[in-house]
Amino acid sequence: MNENKFDTLEINCKKPILSVKNLKKTFGKNVVLKDISTDIYKGEKIVIVGASGSGKSTFLRCLNCLEDPNGGQIIFDDVDIADPKVNINVHRQNMGMVFQQFNLFNNKTVLENIMLSPYTIYKKKAKKEGKKPKEFKEECRQNALALLRRIGLEDKANAYPSTLSGGQKQRVAIVRALAMNPKVMLFDEPTSALDPEMVGEVLNLIKEVADEGMTMVIVTHEMGFAREVATRVIFMDDGVIAEEGTPSEVFDNPQNPRTKQFLNAVL
Repeated sequence: MNENKFDTLEINCKKPILSVKNLKKTFGKNVVLKDISTDIYKGEKIVIVGASGSGKSTFLRCLNCLEDPNGGQIIFDDVDIADPKVNINVHRQNMGMVFQQFNLFNNKTVLENIMLSPYTIYKKKAKKEGKKPKEFKEECRQNALALLRRIGLEDKANAYPSTLSGGQKQRVAIVRALAMNPKVMLFDEPTSALDPEMVGEVLNLIKEVADEGMTMVIVTHEMGFAREVATRVIFMDDGVIAEEGTPSEVFDNPQNPRTKQFLNAVL
């Protein structure tokens, strides 16, 4: 991917799609995130790297308040979703999340897993628009089938997750999130639970979604993938953003000694 894209994205627009201001997170006496601030603009692919325990996954989970911050703001769609008075479930509809462990419903088929959220959340809206329940359910079904065709798993529509490989489960988890037409996609180490031979098929799907312009925040240990996909790389260390920049800036010319030490160990 051309790194000059970092300059030509909509990052010069006046308002970021996500704005993190002075974010803090503690677990008891353990301070995990320390005063983090950053802006994420439409179309950016932010890849977060760092050693285990640096706060990467906690930061990602705070972005949609799966972990409640102890301080600071997270502005999404002009709303501070870190405010306890905000109905976070409404805003999560616009922020897809893909986890390490797939989180598919084992008692539902692959097709039902993909259909569940859009049908459950939007059926009232569809009714107001004059759509009959059966009509809207069929619309959700056809959309889910189209997503399965996209990843080459249409033949698994009526299968249960327990019959799928790890790579297949994660690809289903990704299109399940896409079925909600989110504005932002969050990926928490999406390949860490996969066998090595299955990693490529999942990364290729994420690359395809990235190339279509989806705004993404990705926590990963896959440095080659980070270099290829990212428009901006954030290196976290000890609960802070220690360094950030384009892939070439961070990987080829790191300025922070801790960044250099980390990259020397993993590259």
